[in-house]
Amino acid sequence: MARVFMKGTEAIAEAAVRAGCRFFAGYPITPQNEVPEYMSRRLPEVGGVFLQGESEVASISMVYGAASGGTRSMTSSSSPGISLKSEGISYCAAARIPMVYANFARGGPGVGSIQPAQQDYLQATKASGNGGFRMPVLAPATVQEAVDLTFKAFDWADRDRTPVLILADGVIGTMMEPVELPEAKTEEEVAAIKASKRSWACVGHKLDYPHRAWIEPGQWSTAKMQRCNEDAAAMYESWKRETMVEEYRTEDAEVILTAYGICGRIARSAVNQLRAQGIRAGLIRPITVYPFPQDAYDRVDYSRVKGVLDIEMSIPALFVEDVRAAVKDRAPIETCLCSGGNIMSRSAVIEAAKRIVEG
Repeated sequence: MARVFMKGTEAIAEAAVRAGCRFFAGYPITPQNEVPEYMSRRLPEVGGVFLQGESEVASISMVYGAASGGTRSMTSSSSPGISLKSEGISYCAAARIPMVYANFARGGPGVGSIQPAQQDYLQATKASGNGGFRMPVLAPATVQEAVDLTFKAFDWADRDRTPVLILADGVIGTMMEPVELPEAKTEEEVAAIKASKRSWACVGHKLDYPHRAWIEPGQWSTAKMQRCNEDAAAMYESWKRETMVEEYRTEDAEVILTAYGICGRIARSAVNQLRAQGIRAGLIRPITVYPFPQDAYDRVDYSRVKGVLDIEMSIPALFVEDVRAAVKDRAPIETCLCSGGNIMSRSAVIEAAKRIVEG
């Protein structure tokens, strides 16, 4: 298929449409505004529906409703907007409603800045809403990867009836790169996907576990709630077999760089420059940040490694907590950090890696 030049936000939106998304509800917030703008034009062309809610809370509730009827549905926002949607996301997780949403993260906490950041890592992977639920979290490092992961996210969401998060940032969202778009699903395929959900979707049958598509707050017995949580926990455990990770030049590495998303992309180029200077650097870049690819860190030869460098656009460091759990004290861990809308520099990564080797 021919390559096209697209902005990250619009490429994710087009990938969603091609995956069969036929409903989008959202609310403006920088730097993700091009997603709803694109969807407002594109969805009517394929018989879909775009709605701009009066708020983030209204928008996620609309997605909850559309997805409950079996329609592939999506929303997007940025950082504080995602916080506002967290209750609705938790409802989707409780009701086992498949939906996809994207976070183009910006600086924080609070309203913060409109520039890119990676300060939503704990929100994304540990506490996307109340109740301790989990969901797949996919972190692209390129626009092409964002397209591919968005297309995959809808299949994953439908297969397991779960929300799936595309954890991007302002850099991935606003940069433009050539991409190859996937073949669009036909209208017959889209209709078949929706029809396959009739056993549980809100189409008029009696509500009962496990065939439930909405939540009546306070109406579940404690025994039923526990049974739902046990089923969900078993599903989360099964996801460990589906982790995705890039392991780059790690076989003989004396220093391991580790990062996700845009910082992973920057770290990969730093590995090449360090190698050119005679320093044996390698990279572990989680693509699924939940479930976390701990096995990749187990494959490292720690007899060679002088240290692990955690790289993230967050202060305090957040991603490092999962890195520590995966490294298991087999090597010292240092950090290279920035935040508040500052973009990680490759030179800072290179200097931090050199300090580990020389120290």
